[in-house]
Amino acid sequence: MANLYYFNAVENYDNKIGIKSWAEADRPREKLSAQGRRALTDAELIAILIGSGSRNETAVELSKRILHHYDNDLNNLGKASINELSNFKGIGEAKAISIIAALEIGRRRNDTESKPPEFIGFSKDGYDIMRRHLVDLQHEEFWIILTGRSGKVLGKELVSKGGLSNTLIDLKIIFGAALQYKANGIVLVHNHPSGNLKPSHEDMVLTKRIADAGRILDIMVTDHLIITDNGYYSFADDGLF
Repeated sequence: MANLYYFNAVENYDNKIGIKSWAEADRPREKLSAQGRRALTDAELIAILIGSGSRNETAVELSKRILHHYDNDLNNLGKASINELSNFKGIGEAKAISIIAALEIGRRRNDTESKPPEFIGFSKDGYDIMRRHLVDLQHEEFWIILTGRSGKVLGKELVSKGGLSNTLIDLKIIFGAALQYKANGIVLVHNHPSGNLKPSHEDMVLTKRIADAGRILDIMVTDHLIITDNGYYSFADDGLF
């Protein structure tokens, strides 16, 4: 019986050999150095970020478990909060922040490969300008793009941020910014964290309210974009302007 207990203990220990005991070519850091970043799996790259696992699993095993939870989809992992990641045994706040920061850098790099439009002539131009600010958010934000003559982009401003399904809008902030920029036009932009591209009744009422106020000041609201992780909806494209 004692021999059986000893055998099981040794077997369990061998199954949990740490990364330092792996063949050098299989260790994530050494593998990246020797073979290049393309040779590493997603789990191995994340293992480098978190540095270590726990007593029961290596950093790579922990990374595989995290990825499995998010369906092995880095886009899903990129939406995780610090609290969500910290719920994994072996991931504290510092490691969670490292993962989130690395994925955000990757997203921003992808967004900056193409320069944002300097003019808005079509709804896609507004989407290309605002996408990087609004995808992957778990709360709603409302922005405005300020435009001058011929649709030249003068600037963009965050007007409000709120909960999962709504945010409070102050017209004084919107038109105060428009007057500061000496804008001729405004494009309204907000996101739907739910992923639903269809405008709500509240969206319709708010759009009309802002557009009516703009006419008084001779500042035209030219479009309202609703952005989700999978695309966008344009009021103007749908004939609502």
